[in-house]
Amino acid sequence: MNLSNLQPAEGSTHNQNKRLGRGEGSGKGGTAARGHKGAKSRSGYSKKIGFEGGQMPLQRRVPKFGFTNINRKEYQGINLDALQLLVDNGTVTDTVDFTVYVETRLATKNELVKILGRGELKAKLKVTAHKFTATAKAAIEAAGGEAVTL
Repeated sequence: MNLSNLQPAEGSTHNQNKRLGRGEGSGKGGTAARGHKGAKSRSGYSKKIGFEGGQMPLQRRVPKFGFTNINRKEYQGINLDALQLLVDNGTVTDTVDFTVYVETRLATKNELVKILGRGELKAKLKVTAHKFTATAKAAIEAAGGEAVTL
């Protein structure tokens, strides 16, 4: 080993690009590969998000309409037939609470859960959720169960 064949350890260097703006002799001096004039040649240049070179941006060309309620609560719906399926599989026997929804991936830990009335429930269950539809609540109670609102 001598000075002519020294090189960095494998994987220790990442930037193999030619250094810009280090004199004319480097081949990348002068404009430092930025070209002449224009916004992109200046320091501090940053294009606005959605900027299309002066053309009217898509965000402004497209018509806006409608209304978004900022106070809307989004619920993850779980139907009665999904609960019956859990009973049939032997996953639950008597109580269905929030931990069961998360474990069976019917809902995530941050979602609000609403029980919906599709399908029929034959098992007697104590169901816990944030909301119930009227038909779902009636079906749970008709099967001898209990609907508990969180």
